[in-house]
Amino acid sequence: MPGTEKVRVRFAPSPTGQLHIGNVRTALFNWLFARQKGGTFIVRIEDTDVERSEARYETQLLEDLKWLGLDWDEGPDVGGPYPPYRQSDKMESYRGYAARLIQERKAYYCFCSAEGLERERELALKENRQPIYSGKCRMLDPAEADRRRAAGEAAAIRLKIPEHPIRFHDIVRGDVEFSNEVVSDPIIVRSSGMPVYNYVVVIDDADMKITHVIRGDDHISNTPKQVAVYEALGLPVPEFAHLSTILGPDRERLSKRHGATSVANFREMGILPEALMNYLALLGWAPSGGDREIFPKAELIKEFSLERVTPSPAVFDTEKLHWLNRHYIKQSPPERIHPLGSSFLQRAGLLPANLNGNVNGWAGRLVDLLAPYVDKLDQLPERAGIVYHFNPAAALAAPENAEVFASPKTVPVVEAFAQRALPESPLTVERFNAIMNEVKAETGTKGKELFHPVRVVLIGAHSGPAFDKLIPLMEEGSRLELPVHVKSVRERVLEFAKAMEA
Repeated sequence: MPGTEKVRVRFAPSPTGQLHIGNVRTALFNWLFARQKGGTFIVRIEDTDVERSEARYETQLLEDLKWLGLDWDEGPDVGGPYPPYRQSDKMESYRGYAARLIQERKAYYCFCSAEGLERERELALKENRQPIYSGKCRMLDPAEADRRRAAGEAAAIRLKIPEHPIRFHDIVRGDVEFSNEVVSDPIIVRSSGMPVYNYVVVIDDADMKITHVIRGDDHISNTPKQVAVYEALGLPVPEFAHLSTILGPDRERLSKRHGATSVANFREMGILPEALMNYLALLGWAPSGGDREIFPKAELIKEFSLERVTPSPAVFDTEKLHWLNRHYIKQSPPERIHPLGSSFLQRAGLLPANLNGNVNGWAGRLVDLLAPYVDKLDQLPERAGIVYHFNPAAALAAPENAEVFASPKTVPVVEAFAQRALPESPLTVERFNAIMNEVKAETGTKGKELFHPVRVVLIGAHSGPAFDKLIPLMEEGSRLELPVHVKSVRERVLEFAKAMEA
């Protein structure tokens, strides 16, 4: 067990695809634990899967971690005292340790073919036995093994599992024990010469002085094999903490069929990093002191504790993530949210690629208007439809507007408003308010009977943002050079009047 040494934890992803949300939570819990304990957080790249590992995935996963707000003290891009930080650069070290295990008779060469091993496995299953390796090469004389290898016969290297149960302590689950018969003698180096995960991860963690291994519970079955490697090499065994599985709403393991599952997906949707960090921290961790759910980064670090991580599966709740994202969008200062929101409007073709001063200022006010109404920033283009897209015929036919047009007060209000608004170009907020007071006096209407018809005339719906923000956007937008023309109040009133006549 680790003594009083400084906490050292690692996140060790494989660069074989996009960073899955389960792996990101693992990274976050490691980072929170390190920062809370004043320890060291390490990023290590596990790229021994040569066929699937790609440099572009490594670049993206590092960018995704930085975007989320995580930083690391050691890693492939920043270096550190225990290099290298990519497994592909450590092959000589792995071979050296394997040779030592062979020499000490703690490992042995296995000449069994893949076909022979498969026949063994099928027979064991047929006879209702545990499908484990029989150990037939364990008793080979080392001199005989050397002779066969010298003759060119392919051989893997297997670790000798000791004749006693393998135990380890899990901070989340308590003491765990595996029978040695269940573990069997695992391969640590394939006949191709490529070392396997359960072997190299131990060498890496030992070399880097890792004190706590925090990872997903899909690794629990790997842990006894790794503990056996630690013990065979006489290395200190770290503390383990296995995090619960993340499930979809159907309580199946979270996958692409449930929607977004990678950091890249959430970035593209317009989820803010602090919202995703806050939400992921609550997946399988229970903060102390009630049912509080808003945790900025500094407070997460202060509150986090591995002892409060639950072994029960965590269900990914998209609605809760959206609720948190709305909170953080509303809390974001304009200088941050304006360019973020504008970028989504640009991608949708609603803003020019290059924003000059006037357009940039107008776009910022548009984002201010719409952002409080979205769960994620990629909804902004659709929300912007109230400013950009005007279809009076559709508004008149919309079922949600039926109640408005069923009122006998609606037509008089629309006519009175149109009579006063048409000569005004541009229409100021002050003049608009004066017109509404005049329409109120003339028609004897107030409240929703007054405002709903006018809102339908201007945006096609009876509910929406405040007029004092909406009117200036329409008027100023109609005078700007935008990819999609924004119609002024006067243009809208004229088109609505024609649609009513039709």
